[in-house]
Amino acid sequence: MRPNIITEAGITTRFNQWWSSTPFITSGVILICGAIYLVCLLIGYDSYREICFLPSAVASHFQVYRFYTSVLFHGSLLHVLFNMLTLAPLGTELERIMGSVRLLFLMFLLATTNAVLHLIVAFLVAYNPLYPVPSLVDECSIGFSGVLFSMIVIETSLSGVQSRSVFGLFNIPAKWYAWILLILFQFLASNVSLLGHLSGILSGFAYTYGLFNYLLPGPSFYSSIEGLSLLSICVRRPGFILCTGGTTYGQLPTHYNMSTSTAPSSLINGNLLRNISSWIPSRQTSTTEASPTQEQEDPRFPGRGRTLASTGTEPTAREASANLHARLLDNTTPSDPLTNSQLTAANTVRADATVTTDQPDTFDEELKKLVGMGFEKTQAEVALAAADGDTNVAIEILMSQQD
Repeated sequence: MRPNIITEAGITTRFNQWWSSTPFITSGVILICGAIYLVCLLIGYDSYREICFLPSAVASHFQVYRFYTSVLFHGSLLHVLFNMLTLAPLGTELERIMGSVRLLFLMFLLATTNAVLHLIVAFLVAYNPLYPVPSLVDECSIGFSGVLFSMIVIETSLSGVQSRSVFGLFNIPAKWYAWILLILFQFLASNVSLLGHLSGILSGFAYTYGLFNYLLPGPSFYSSIEGLSLLSICVRRPGFILCTGGTTYGQLPTHYNMSTSTAPSSLINGNLLRNISSWIPSRQTSTTEASPTQEQEDPRFPGRGRTLASTGTEPTAREASANLHARLLDNTTPSDPLTNSQLTAANTVRADATVTTDQPDTFDEELKKLVGMGFEKTQAEVALAAADGDTNVAIEILMSQQD
């Protein structure tokens, strides 16, 4: 009996550690979807046609509520378990990068755009003149998997990995990961919504390529939400991650640099062949090619969020110090010598700049340690960035990914 007791205690402890490491919004969505399914199971509710996403009902009766009820309800125990176990690592990674409020808005945006795309594609295919399929507008779809497919596309773009493992059986290029999953689920599972999953993939790529940029609010919106007194209890939760602050150790992979010259309309106004090829999943990282004057915060990939307990030097402070140093040097001319106060400020800024420039070297050293331990460099870099440079936490993240 003794070994069994120890084994049970170990499983319980590991589960508690895993659950405590899951951020606020991710764990909240898991609890809500699980509770909804449990309540439906206990009361015997199975009228899913009233709450599922039904294109004909949305178009004829304008039942927009189906956009969101269809996401929260699930048809079976295996359905909800699989979706929530998939959401746990995906949501955790994205919430640590974006912050809790930003991830919640992202889920809402993806649920809306997925439903709109599902509606458009269903009617286009159902009533096309070549091969009409009218039954598509009467298909009832429920489940969180459409949003999950969007998050898979976004997380793959953020991770920077070149390949992904499919169920631990074989590796494929990361850019084809979502498409391979789409095909496999159609063959391996029954009653799978092809349009629901396809709409999720399209929404994920649309978000990644910046087509939703005009729908994304600025940082002040998220800050105002976090500052509401009604949400103070949530903000103080250990798993709640603020959308502002934090230190970004390197550039997040994006498909193009955000600037005034690069907008969604460029997909239409540019070369046709280039526009078509841009929809093929590809990856490019913005590193030293962009000048410091063109660097802006990408609203799609805003950098790391932070918890209330996190500390560290803000990147904006380092940039401000460097800019001040440059201005002081530019203003120094033979005819206008520096005053004592200006000389003191310049020396102070120069000292601060020397201290802050050591931080990337520290990050590189920690990264080399992780690579020397046998971890893949790209995964180690992402894990170290998620751990705010803490090697021990990065090792825990990497070990949990291997499990």
